[in-house]
Formats: sequence, C-alpha cells, structure tokens
Amino acid sequence: MMENEKEILTKMQVEFNARFGEQKTRAYFSPGRVNLIGEHTDYNGGHVFPCAISLGTYALVADRPDGKTRIYSMNLADKGIIEFGMTGLVYDKACDWANYPMGVVRAFEEAGYKAGHGFDILVYGTLPNGSGLSSSASLEVLTAVILNDAFGFGLDMVEMVKLSQKAENTFVGVNCGIMDQFAVGMGRKDCAILLDCNTLEYRYSKIALAGASIVITNTNKPHSLASSAYNVRRAQCEHALNELKEVKPELNALGELSNEAFNQLAGAISEPLERQRARHAVLENNRTLEAVKALEEDDVVRFGKLMNESHYSLRDDYDVTGKELDTLAELAWQVEGVIGSRMTGAGFGGCTVSLVKDDAIESFKKKVGQAYQERIGYAPSFYVANIADGTHRVI
Repeated sequence: MMENEKEILTKMQVEFNARFGEQKTRAYFSPGRVNLIGEHTDYNGGHVFPCAISLGTYALVADRPDGKTRIYSMNLADKGIIEFGMTGLVYDKACDWANYPMGVVRAFEEAGYKAGHGFDILVYGTLPNGSGLSSSASLEVLTAVILNDAFGFGLDMVEMVKLSQKAENTFVGVNCGIMDQFAVGMGRKDCAILLDCNTLEYRYSKIALAGASIVITNTNKPHSLASSAYNVRRAQCEHALNELKEVKPELNALGELSNEAFNQLAGAISEPLERQRARHAVLENNRTLEAVKALEEDDVVRFGKLMNESHYSLRDDYDVTGKELDTLAELAWQVEGVIGSRMTGAGFGGCTVSLVKDDAIESFKKKVGQAYQERIGYAPSFYVANIADGTHRVI
C-alpha cells in the first residue's frame, strides 16, 4: 500500500523538526520517470517517449540566515546530515548523494544565478533506490525548483532542466542525455512526452491504454550509472558517428538517419561492435516514432510489439540488459494479457516496463514473480505506475 502525499509530508515534518528544530517549511515534489520506448537515443540526437510517474522525491525546505546548507535523506539515514556551502562547490566524495544537489547549486552559480543563502532540507524518496527510474534527475530538478522558487530567478522549466543535466554531466561526471531531467521537469499527468533530443522540440501525447496499465517491475539488482558501461556506450556511438561523417559530412547525429540510410552507410564504421551500437541508436529512434504513431492511432498491440523489439535491440546490439532484465522481459512475454515489455532506463539492472491488461495484472505479478525468484534467487518488486505532473511546489 503506497502512502498518500499527506501522510508522507506529516511524517517528514516530524523528522524535520527532530533533525533541524521546528521551523516553517515549504514542500516540493519531483517525480521519477519511466521511458516507454526510445532507449539510449537521447545522447544520439534521437527521440524518446518518457512520462513522469507518481513515485518520486519529496523535500521540506526552510531558509537559513547564512550561506550553509544542511541536507538529510530519510532513505539514507546512515549518511547523516551533510553540510555544504552555497558558493564555489566542487565534487566531494565524502558528501555522497548530496553531490547531486551540490552540482545543481554550482551549475546555477556558473550561469549567473547565485544563491543568497543556504537551507535546511529534508528529503524523502518513494522511488526504489538504484532502480533506473531517475532518482538522480528527480533530485537534481527538485533542487533547481527549490533554488528558482527561493530566489525568484524566473527561470522556465526547460532552462532548469538544462542546468540539472549540466550538473550531472560536469559535476557528477555522468555523461547523460537530457531525457531524464526533461521528463522529470516537464511531465504532465496522463501524458507521455515525445521529445526530439536533438532540437528539444516536444509534444505531449495522451496515454489512453483502454483497459491496460503501465507496470514497472524492479529486478532488485541495483545499477550505478556512474560506474556502469554507460559512458563507454556513448563514446562508441560518437566514434561511429565521426566515421559516418567522413562519408556524409552534413550528418550531425545518428538520430538523423533513416534505417535505409544507415544500412547504406554502415560499412563506413570500421569496428563491428561500434556498428552494432550505432545500429541500435538509429533503429530505436525510428522505432520510437513508429510506436508513438501506433499509440496515437489506438493501435496498442502494435505499440507493444515495438516495445518487445526495443528490448531485443538493447539486448543484442547494445548489450545493456543482462540476465535479470532479460529474465523479466522473457517471462512477461509469456503471460497472457501482456501487450509488450522491455527494459527501461540505462540498463545494467534496474527495471522493465510492461503494458498489461488490467484484468491480468495480478496473474502477471504472480507468474513473473515466482518464475523470476526460481531463476534468479530473489524476488522482483512491482509498481503500477500513475502518470504524474513534473516537479512542483506542493505547499
């Protein structure tokens, strides 16, 4: 049973008072995200189709009179209260998870938006840790909205999204694309976002699944983006793009190619492994456009098949799935009432996303849960996702 927002905020206020003393606080919420299709396309100048979800990160915030911030996570109580200044920040391993909000403070400062004072901040997340549902982006955009609100910087959400991505790229050192922060900040209830990561052009697409729901299944094998092969995949695609540019100089991103054009040019990529990586980026981008068209034409069955094809490509060409994710997807495909299932997020652990007919959800949980435990040795977790609004102030 998920806690409701009022219960969460009440519990957080008690904890805030215990940690920082009784103060007047503001409350904020920042969602996680699930990407329905379009994986590892964002940094390749392609399209993605994510939505914000009702699981996410809450914060209670009180202003301080000095330039110091104290931050505490109820999910990481063993890390204690972490303190940092609000100017001239550099990455500090000892600050652990707080480097994400610190990076945003630094990105704002470098962009000319200097914090006038610090805060006492209590954080509580309902996203499973290490699940690949963008807890880091959720925390980054949350920090951006807190800063923008406190100091009246007047930034729009797209600007805050860009600064949040910059924080992860340059401060934390994960060379992520913009999808996660964009979905977290720009989410809209009951809609997914078709985003062109090359131009940041986007449109909302109503998700009407007609008797089906989005079910997120967590492998419960945590992944760490920063220590994964994520940056390696990105470098492989960049090298492949540079070789393609030698024969097609006007090409700016893999996402600009049709499947046919890629097949004609692929021989210019000298390394077979890099050719595979690039093939995934191109085909996945075009598959995403086809999938959104299918959904907008109420062809949910076609959308589900394209989700399955996405997983095959991520498994065979991009090699980012692994035993746990493959097991979940393969088990899901065998259950009656499952329209489609694929890994979501960066991979190397984390979650699958499945479209499941509502009357089959309990059967899906039971069959997939039991078989996964038998094969892997521990149980997965299931979440029926509600599509939510982006990061915002609650009270």
